[in-house]
Amino acid sequence: LVLALARAAGAGGMVGGQMLDLEAERNRPDEAGIITLQAMKTGALIRFACEAGAIVAGAPSADRERLAEFGSAIGLAFQLADDLLDLTADAKQMGKATNKDAAAGKATLASLHGPDWARGQLHGLIDQAHGLLEPYGEQAGLLKEAATFVATRNS
Repeated sequence: LVLALARAAGAGGMVGGQMLDLEAERNRPDEAGIITLQAMKTGALIRFACEAGAIVAGAPSADRERLAEFGSAIGLAFQLADDLLDLTADAKQMGKATNKDAAAGKATLASLHGPDWARGQLHGLIDQAHGLLEPYGEQAGLLKEAATFVATRNS
């Protein structure tokens, strides 16, 4: 469900995502609203970056769609990991201030459901991302490593 909502929101544009993000400081969105705004911002950039290689290479539409789906999964993982770190890491570990989202009154999936839920979702998103790359075998090794890094980084 989380990834399905993120995919659906991905076409909404980054400007719309930024508007939703600013509004989220006043009107706390529900889970679907959080997913939508995140998918329209960082998620949209990562999704397109993953699809762009296939476009430039002239890959078939099935590969373009598969890599865009991969990008959606790691885009959501990136944001979820970022929110989890903001919630649980200390400023020294991060090299920047933490708990900024809570201080700003911003709802995140990690704050809404808790750190354990967020970690479980991260594992699921990375499993999904890796699964999407299976048809490419060893050629997708670097992309798999990047997906794992996105979800397991600690700063």
